[in-house]
This record gives sequence, C-alpha cells and structure tokens, in this order.
Amino acid sequence: MIETQNIECKEKFTDRTLKKLCAFANTKRGTLYIGRIIDSLKSQGLLEPEFKEEMGGFSVRFYKDIYTEENLRNMGLTERQIKAVLYVKEKGKITNKKYQEINNTTKKTASRDLSALVDKEILGQIGETGKGTHYVLIKRKLIGDKGDTKGTNGQ
Repeated sequence: MIETQNIECKEKFTDRTLKKLCAFANTKRGTLYIGRIIDSLKSQGLLEPEFKEEMGGFSVRFYKDIYTEENLRNMGLTERQIKAVLYVKEKGKITNKKYQEINNTTKKTASRDLSALVDKEILGQIGETGKGTHYVLIKRKLIGDKGDTKGTNGQ
C-alpha cells in the first residue's frame, strides 16, 4: 500500500489486512475511512476498534477476541459469569453442574447466572432444561458500549 492509494475493504479482516491498515494509517497523512471499517468489523462479529489520541498522534486498536476478561467485565458480568465464559471459551461448552463446580455455588445460583448470560446473548442454551442441557458461546456483533449487542448462535 502506498500513501496515495485508495483501497476499499470488502473482505474479511485477516492479520495481513489489519497490518496493512495500521501501516497505512501510520504513514504521513494516511487516511482510513473508519465508518466502513467499523461496519466490516461488526459484520464479522468483531469489536469496534478503540480510538485514542496519544503521544501527539492518533491510534486505532483492533480486537480479535471480545471474550477477554476486561471486555466481559465492561459488559457488566459478575466474577462467576466471567469465569464461566472463559471456561466455555477454552472447553467449548458448560453445563449447570460444571458451573456449580468451578464457581462453588448452588444449583439455583448457577441457573440464574446462566440464564442471565443467555439473556445478554453471551451464551446460547442447547437443549431443554434438565440433564444434557449445555451452554455455548454466541458469535456476537458489538453495536455499542456495555453489552448493547445483537448475536447469532456460533457453535
């Protein structure tokens, strides 16, 4: 990419594409049309970039993973819920029983917490209530701050 080049991104963001965007933006007078970038990131279930003015310049931070402890905390999740989401991220699913075990809590509390994660569209429930029911992460499209989201099941 050269400084005077215009490229319209209509494809998925890969590490290579993001590196090119950052390199372009770091050149003198590099201009990125952010609206299109945000729309593209959202369509892929990624977070909006973080914009900061710092050290006499401007930085844009792209996130690949919205299920970080910091982002989950910013969404208003409890420590138990964060622990469960990180567990699902690593293992692929969680049951009510496993939630109780990893959080040392009651079945009623686990049910309430898991239900709240489903309501916030962070987890999706697979199966009816009872034995065999488990929860998986939902592919999320961040719309605004603090968990204002839309999502689709991302098994």
